[in-house]
Amino acid sequence: MDIFILALLIAIGAYTLKLKDERRRIGLLGSHLGKYQIEKLMESLTEGYLRALGEVNPERRELIWGLLDSSEQKLCDQFNSFVAEFSRVEEADARVSKLAFHIPYADKLFPTATFDFRKVLSIHAEGITNAAKNSLNRPPKNKAFAISAEIFLMQHSCHWFCKSKAVASARMLVRHQTSYALLLASVAATTRNAYCALIEG
Repeated sequence: MDIFILALLIAIGAYTLKLKDERRRIGLLGSHLGKYQIEKLMESLTEGYLRALGEVNPERRELIWGLLDSSEQKLCDQFNSFVAEFSRVEEADARVSKLAFHIPYADKLFPTATFDFRKVLSIHAEGITNAAKNSLNRPPKNKAFAISAEIFLMQHSCHWFCKSKAVASARMLVRHQTSYALLLASVAATTRNAYCALIEG
């Protein structure tokens, strides 16, 4: 019985620390994101892409694609501003555990098994911006796919920062029916290479 009570107390203590650590991270990220309309723009773009893809009238479809260009540019501008601001966060507060599941303050306990979230955000900013510039002259459908992939991987990183890799991957599956592996395969090679070098390095 004593062992059971001790195990229960340890479990409660670990859960409490987990919640405290998650609240701190969510608060930190939210305090910077709250100044921008990034989430609203991402939602608007996603809905716009679906509307364009579902439009049977070619002229109306082209009109929708054209209107989305300004939203893509606004997203790039705001996200780059956010990344520049977040880059001033102390490194100790921006470290993320590479462990799949959340262990309270794992970034402090196992500092070598972490990565810098600020650097990840910079990689995402470059990936989203490059996809929006469309230097490869992709047709609108392919361009939308490229931007969506970059956005979804960025969302995965944000969830990873706030919770854990496992939770982030599960949310991608539930919300977008997309696995983490598929996300990595779908982004531009430059994004994937830089991202994997940082995450796995």
